[in-house]
Amino acid sequence: MSEIDWKPEKTSSIPLYRQISNYIKLKILNGEWTVGTKLPPQRILAKRFQVNRSTIVTAIEELIADGLIESKIGSGTRVVNNTWSLMSSAPPPDWISYVQSGIHEPNTSIIQEINKAEADPSIIRLGTGELSPDLLPNKQMEKVLQQNEKKTFSLGYVEPKGSPSLRKTVSEYLQTKGIDASPASILIVSGGLQALQLISIGLLKRGSTILHETPSYLNSVHVFQSAGMHLFGISLDDQGIICHSIGRLKRQHNGALLYTIPSFHNPTGVLMSENRRNQLLEVCKKEALPIIEDDVYGDLWFDNLPPKSLKANDKQGNVLYIGSISKTLSPGLRIGWIVGPEPVIDRLSDIKMQTDYGSSSLSQYAVEKWLKSGMYEDYLKQIRVQLRFRRDFTIQILNKYFSEIATWSTPKGGFYIWLRLSLGISIQKLFNAALQEGILLNPGSVYDKNDQQHLRLSYSYASLEELEKGLICLSELIKRLAYK
Repeated sequence: MSEIDWKPEKTSSIPLYRQISNYIKLKILNGEWTVGTKLPPQRILAKRFQVNRSTIVTAIEELIADGLIESKIGSGTRVVNNTWSLMSSAPPPDWISYVQSGIHEPNTSIIQEINKAEADPSIIRLGTGELSPDLLPNKQMEKVLQQNEKKTFSLGYVEPKGSPSLRKTVSEYLQTKGIDASPASILIVSGGLQALQLISIGLLKRGSTILHETPSYLNSVHVFQSAGMHLFGISLDDQGIICHSIGRLKRQHNGALLYTIPSFHNPTGVLMSENRRNQLLEVCKKEALPIIEDDVYGDLWFDNLPPKSLKANDKQGNVLYIGSISKTLSPGLRIGWIVGPEPVIDRLSDIKMQTDYGSSSLSQYAVEKWLKSGMYEDYLKQIRVQLRFRRDFTIQILNKYFSEIATWSTPKGGFYIWLRLSLGISIQKLFNAALQEGILLNPGSVYDKNDQQHLRLSYSYASLEELEKGLICLSELIKRLAYK
């Protein structure tokens, strides 16, 4: 029900309310909206159907009179009947109870709202963590896929660990980052998120705890929680995760792994210093605590190379390294990699074959061509320039319109500015008010449920015109909510 792509025909001789009631009735009778399904609020239906709220009220009343839906104060409007339950002695399956019984945790309501709003092309997306469509290399990608070569590629399944030629190419690419990894210790995955999913179900016991920076991207997805794990946050500062308490927290909370984004952290943009990286490696080595290093933003530095990755200085196989081209080249290709000890990679590749039988062979071919030809490095140089310009453009706007209402740090790479509001306002009210104005925000509570002061701003997705318009409007909304 999150998507309604139908609209009543306003030139029809059939009244609008009747068209709407017939549409909903058909959804119910076809079994698409089963018994127990909750209808959106009347104001939302009015907006989606582009009619007055009174029209929705009339349509709802007709459906209630037909005995198909029921409306109760405090619990909303739900489907209570359909022709199957009216005509058959055996009722249909209670799909709502199945939905509620699924082992995978649902997204929080605010993330579901964000996901819905991102599908609206008219929305200004100030928090989206991906490259703007204008920055993606569409023409170059067409050329890569159209190249005539003697070497052919397979459209069939590939090896469990991924295309051998791609893994060899990734191995050579990682060497430029100081990481020595043979193709046998590399698993090709369908993006960084799948890497985390495989680790969660392939290496950990239920009840284990994942330590991580707080705030953290991990809190915006339910990969580990749905596998029966717990998350525990550790504070970070402008140098990265604070290490001195890791050993104690590992013992207190049954810590199984530590997850970190050392380069251009999501959502804070923090770049972990070289000294802090060394401290983290030493502490985790001492505590026999494996590390998941998420390095999907590591290529997006602006002025200076970041310190070497944790994996580059890992001589004991303590670090599982995650890389991806989703944040740099194309989110749609869905190609990333895990680097780790061969027994771990063998285990994860076996699980991957059980779940999707391998990542797209066409996508693997395309990524191999980009990496091997040198096009990827050339493209990165262009993207760094574009993102640095966008960062500076955004900082200029913040300096002009937000200096009295917020504080922030200037990131050295990546996508994000972690904006701390100085005024005591409700982030939820700000989120709702901004959405009404056609502006989509990513509140800090997405990354730390107790955070009511921050917004994750992204300069990577919205156009420059949208960035300026959206940020100016946002500053006015903040002041209006604070001083009304």
